[in-house]
Amino acid sequence: MNLNKKHIISWTLFDFANSSYSAVIAAVVFPVYYANSIVGNETGLGDLWWGRAISLSMAIVALSSPFLGGISDYGGLRKRFLFFYTALSVTAVASLSVLEKGMIVEGFALIIAANLGMEGGLVFYNSFLPRISPREYQGRVSAWGFLVGYAGSIVSLLVALPLVKAGRFEVTWLMVAVFFSLFSIPAFLFLPEDVKGDSLARAGFKGFSYTLKTLREIWSKKEPRKFLFAYLIYQDAVNTVIIFSSIFAATTLGFKPQELIALYIVVQTTALLGAFVMAKPIDLWGPKKVAIISLLMWTSVTVAAFFIQMKYQFWILASCAGLGLGTVQAATRAFYAQFIIKGREAEYFGVYSLVGKSSAIIGPLIFGLLSVNFGSQRPAILSIAIFFLTGLIILSTVKGGEPNIKKIP
Repeated sequence: MNLNKKHIISWTLFDFANSSYSAVIAAVVFPVYYANSIVGNETGLGDLWWGRAISLSMAIVALSSPFLGGISDYGGLRKRFLFFYTALSVTAVASLSVLEKGMIVEGFALIIAANLGMEGGLVFYNSFLPRISPREYQGRVSAWGFLVGYAGSIVSLLVALPLVKAGRFEVTWLMVAVFFSLFSIPAFLFLPEDVKGDSLARAGFKGFSYTLKTLREIWSKKEPRKFLFAYLIYQDAVNTVIIFSSIFAATTLGFKPQELIALYIVVQTTALLGAFVMAKPIDLWGPKKVAIISLLMWTSVTVAAFFIQMKYQFWILASCAGLGLGTVQAATRAFYAQFIIKGREAEYFGVYSLVGKSSAIIGPLIFGLLSVNFGSQRPAILSIAIFFLTGLIILSTVKGGEPNIKKIP
């Protein structure tokens, strides 16, 4: 298989598109807006509601993604489902513009729909990777996707900055909807077309039964099982950091919205740098070694965050954290790709999504509960460090994750 530039560019551009959601809605601006302005977070209640919304949406994705992944393989509906989930997310994000103070339930429902569309679509997006890239390039193509995604985060935040400073939050959500829609178009035009398969009902039944078979198959293999268990634990920490970092900075350290955007741009820049620098090493050193290095960094960062008192300290720490963010995600995806049987990419990535999104059910709930019960977010930060360390220890025992090629020309 040769690299098709049109496939690669359109695939990475989808990361550019959906990163506007990840940055503005999931990570920086909307979490603080919802927790502090819509709910009120003086006693941690905003943390609790935000954690519930993310956990419930991730639970729905976790339960549905492996089955839908099987349907996309046997019904030939991979690109169609990607479009459906993207449209769902874009519509829900645009609808956030009608929220006002006290509309807790309405905001809760809309963010569930938006997050379901975003995260559900990633099942089908990820399943294209082995279809558009030969194995010896999968580490680099995976890293390129994250690299372009971080660029998308930076661009969307720069566009959002003047809107946020002016207090035009409703326009900010509409901007994200347009950004997400516009830059996802190349993926729908140029990624490999769906191949005609079984009817939806037949494909659904086949997808369900084959997914159960895949789950049993993976569970019977010691190394993939250990890998997924490690991934379940440390991805829980990654997701929780992404979900609550801006709320922590705003609530505990007093960051203003424009400061949060500037901080996140710095983090995305360092993450982009990390993804760029480590793209080749993922293939050359092997994804396991790169993932372990990144997890060591993350464990240290979260422990240090517990003690931080000043804004400038958080700026330094967040910049260090960014270096490991894109690296651990790209390395993990490339590591898992080595376990996949050709022709069953969507099934396997459905299970991958099931594990990843299941982790996002537990972490946000624990963070929210600890924040409410202790009246402080600092004990919740320590719980994240424990997840990182535990996942790191388990991942170090997994056999595999060797270099994809011995020598890169």
